Amino acid sequence: MDDMTSTADPDKRAPGRPRSARSEQAIIDAVLGMIADGEALETLSIESIAARAGVGKATIYRRWASRDQVVVDAVASLKLPVPEVAGESVRDDLVTLMSRIGQPSDQPRNGRVMSCLLPQVARNPDLHHWYQQVIEPRREVTRRVLRRGIETGELRPDLDVEVVLLVLAAPMIVQRTMRWNPAIDEVGLAERVVDAVLTGAAPG
Repeated sequence: MDDMTSTADPDKRAPGRPRSARSEQAIIDAVLGMIADGEALETLSIESIAARAGVGKATIYRRWASRDQVVVDAVASLKLPVPEVAGESVRDDLVTLMSRIGQPSDQPRNGRVMSCLLPQVARNPDLHHWYQQVIEPRREVTRRVLRRGIETGELRPDLDVEVVLLVLAAPMIVQRTMRWNPAIDEVGLAERVVDAVLTGAAPG
């Protein structure tokens, strides 16, 4: 994918007639449905998206300049906003942040989309770059929580913040997108992951 710029900013959209919310949602749903069905991003086209959405190609081009921008906005629509943290307890803030990672959706399709998308992120440099931009705000909030914990003495002064970010997020992503271990009860998973990590991150 050679143009991974999101069109979320209305000023960056191609000029045209006012947006039709119904048509736009049909297009977004079409892209997500195709990804959930296992189609590789490289095989998606404006023609196939338009056919699935039941709209003309011109309807898509009035809203997006390219196929890649349609895909970016469709996938971005799945991402939940970064939650606000209270700033009082490192543990509570981490639980708040981790509980939103891979949070089950009321639409089972969305979970399939992410499961199909992640392998493609790994092998597509452009998509990987875009995905990093999407998740970096959540990572940065988590970094600030960990650094605050170091400053307040809640966490070890020699803590490797980047490694802790990885150790916190990885089990949430793998378990919630792949159900890697069916024996895991996902109720309270964020709390248990955070507590397990903080056992090693706490001051000696």
